[in-house]
Amino acid sequence: MDRGGPFDSFTIWEVFLATVAVVLLSIEGGFRLGQYRQRCSEWEDRPPVGEMVAATLALLAFLLAFTFGLAASRFDVRRVLVIDEANAIGTTYLRAAMLPEPHRTAVRTLLGEYVDVRLEAVEMGKLDRSIRRSEELHAQLWTHAVAVGEKEPRSIVVGLFIGSLNEVIDLHTKRLALGVGNRIPGTIWAALYFVAILGTSVIGYHSGLAAAGRSLAILALVLAFSAVMTLIADLDRPQEGLLRVSQQAMMDLRHSFTAKSP
Repeated sequence: MDRGGPFDSFTIWEVFLATVAVVLLSIEGGFRLGQYRQRCSEWEDRPPVGEMVAATLALLAFLLAFTFGLAASRFDVRRVLVIDEANAIGTTYLRAAMLPEPHRTAVRTLLGEYVDVRLEAVEMGKLDRSIRRSEELHAQLWTHAVAVGEKEPRSIVVGLFIGSLNEVIDLHTKRLALGVGNRIPGTIWAALYFVAILGTSVIGYHSGLAAAGRSLAILALVLAFSAVMTLIADLDRPQEGLLRVSQQAMMDLRHSFTAKSP
C-alpha cells in the first residue's frame, strides 16, 4: 500500500519556507512582467486585468477551501478510528474474562501487547513494524478464538467474543485504509500549487502594470497563504507534524489493563 504523500520527505517548516519562496518568486516574476508590459504596451487596459486577478484569486480560494476540507475530514476520521478501536479492544478484553483457561489469560496478555503495538505505530519509523506485529497478534488471537469456538460451538459467550475480536481486526484494516493510506492525492496538490502560482503571479503583474511599487502588504498575503498551505500539509500527515491525533483513548485503555492486572 502506498502511504506516502508528496511532501513527506520535507519537514513542516521546510514546506512552509518552500511555499513562501515559491509565492514570492511568482509575485516578483509577475511584477517584472507587468512593468515590462507597461513600458512596451501603452494600450493594455488595466481594469480588465484587475477583474482577471479577482477571478483567479476566487478560484484559488475555492481550491484552498476544498483541499482544507479534504485534509480536515481525514484528520477527523483518524481521530474517530482511534476511539472506535480503543472501545473495540476494551470490549474484547472484557469478554475474554468469560473464556475458559488457558485462553482467558493468553488472550488478555495478547490484547495488552496489541495496545502497546498500536501506540507504537504513531511513532516515526515504526509504522511498518507495528503493522507486521499487529497482524501476527491477530493470527494468535484468532487461533484462540477458533480453539474455544470448536470446543463450545453453541456458546453465546464465545460468539460475543468472536464478534468483538472480528471488529478489532476490521478496525485495523480501516485505520490502514482510511487513517494512514487515505491521503490528499498528488494531483490535487499539483493543481493547487499551479493555481497559486498563477494567482500570485497576476497579483504581481497587475501591480507592475499599474506602475505601483512593491508593497509590504504583499508580505502579509504571502505569509498567510503559506501558513494555510502548511496547515493543510500538516493535517494530511498521520504520523508527524504540529497537529497529531490524540492517542489518549488508547493510553487510558492500556492504563486500565495495567490496573486490572493482578
